[in-house]
This record gives sequence, C-alpha cells and structure tokens, in this order.
Amino acid sequence: MGIAPGAVLDSPARAAYLTTMKLTVNGREREVTPDPVESLADTLRARLHLGGTKVACGRGECGSCTVLLDGRAVYACLTITRACEGAAVTTIEGLAPPGELHPVQRAFIEQDAVQCGYCTPGQVMAAVALLAAEPAPDEPAIRRAMSGNLCRCGTYPRIAAAIRSVAGRGGGTGA
Repeated sequence: MGIAPGAVLDSPARAAYLTTMKLTVNGREREVTPDPVESLADTLRARLHLGGTKVACGRGECGSCTVLLDGRAVYACLTITRACEGAAVTTIEGLAPPGELHPVQRAFIEQDAVQCGYCTPGQVMAAVALLAAEPAPDEPAIRRAMSGNLCRCGTYPRIAAAIRSVAGRGGGTGA
C-alpha cells in the first residue's frame, strides 16, 4: 500500500506510516518520528532544533544544507531521514566541542571567507569532507569538491584560501 502523490492523510492513516527510528546526530543517538518522505534537513531543523543546517533552494542546487553522512558530504534537503538510520550524521554544530572551533571554521574566519554567513555551514561541511578524503587537495580538486556549494556574496577565492590554509594540517573529519 503506497501513498498517492499529493495525498493528504488524515490522522489515523498518517499514524500508520509513522514509526520511531534512531538517528545518530553529532555522536548522540536520538529518537525521531519523521514522516515517510521527510528530508533530513527538516528533521534536523524542526525536530532536533539544529538550525545550522540551512535550507535555501530545497532542490540540491545550492549546498547550504550540506551535512556529513558517515563522513561524506550530502545535501540534507534531498536526503530522506529514514534512509539515514544506522548512519552517523554530523552537522555544523557537531564539528567541534562546545566553545571550540574546528580548524576549517577557524580558517574561514582567518581568511575572511564568511560574508553574510548563510552558506557558510554548508561550505564548511563540504570543505571538511574534502579534506578528510584528500588531505592536501590541489586547486582543481578544491574547485571540483566545492562546486556544489553556492555563495551569493562571491567569496569563492577566500573559501579556497581557507581550505588551502588547512590542507595538510588535519582539517578533515578526524581533526
């Protein structure tokens, strides 16, 4: 029995599709009861109150919602929460202990790669994933890895400079 596209479910029918699942977010196991096709971005923001994951386009075109799923950068707006059961989700809030900055966050500040700040969490998460996979990326690798993250303020050269400044210093997820 499937849900017809665009169907509005009344409470008893909707309840039949809702089950609680465990989701590991920022190293902490959480129980959530997402709708069957609820995005990870919506779960993080609305259910777990982690507002660092931004949603701008909702179509996987801008990268503002980038989080790490088992260390890999993914668009949370396109990722279904239910598909994340058993995986480790890391958001911008979980990159460093409270009151501290991850090396990539520090580099973004030092290189003045933060303008309006809206895209910054997604940019940082994509950079962390890049550096975890390739600790010393060259310029083409940086451009390729960051190409899915848009910045309306145009700080691309500063973002690349921040990544280069951390490269080789352990700026990936293991830092």
